[in-house]
Amino acid sequence: MQEAAREFTKLLEIMRQLRAPGGCPWDREQTLESLRRYVIEESYEVVDAIERQDWDGLAEELGDLQLQIVFQSEIGQAEGLFDIARVLRKINDKLVRRHPHVFAKESLGTADAVTQRWEELKALEKAQSPDGGKLDGVARNQPAMLEASQIGKRAAKAGFDWERFEDLGEKIDEEFREVGEARQSGDPGRVEDEVGDLLFMAVNVARFAGVDPELALKRANAKFRARFGKMEKAVADSGREFEDYTLDELEDLWQSAKDT
Repeated sequence: MQEAAREFTKLLEIMRQLRAPGGCPWDREQTLESLRRYVIEESYEVVDAIERQDWDGLAEELGDLQLQIVFQSEIGQAEGLFDIARVLRKINDKLVRRHPHVFAKESLGTADAVTQRWEELKALEKAQSPDGGKLDGVARNQPAMLEASQIGKRAAKAGFDWERFEDLGEKIDEEFREVGEARQSGDPGRVEDEVGDLLFMAVNVARFAGVDPELALKRANAKFRARFGKMEKAVADSGREFEDYTLDELEDLWQSAKDT
């Protein structure tokens, strides 16, 4: 614990030196807004390291993500908005408040009960906030799939949801038909709207199935990459060009890739 505290203090000191007069010109000119892309990028690199089970790499990526927190806090302090102490105090208070079964006298015996209680306390905090809209806490500038997932969850908690999983299938079919109708209309804006509705429904299917849609799509991407790579190797071994294959022949290669 003492070593961690020393290293964290050292990080704060390094960041302050970089931002001080005579420090790094690039660091000095950054703003809360300019750093937004780096927060997102570092978050994805953390997830990537976890999925690759690169534990040394994960330690490095978590450090990069921690840097973004310290960086933003240093800028916040310089602008009189907040400082790192406030950031830490906020999360410490929240963790204690939302774990009454640990820090108070409540008794919650299962992980499901803990999750339910966490959401109840979160909803209570939101209701007491002056910005009490049920969707207000969903960040608008996060990846669209994550935003859609959170919107669907919050709407469901408010009682606005489908009753049966099968109902989502019917809605998916409806949205797919509307995409086709929009394509026939030749209106690009309408096509984009309808494709968006279809994707939003796919996210809700994932929610009903108890699956994180972002992780599910990442898994599908990885699976497609691996199978397509096998197809490319098969084409290369054949001595033919990819473009020389018919669609049926490529489908046969794809099925073979799935079976291996």
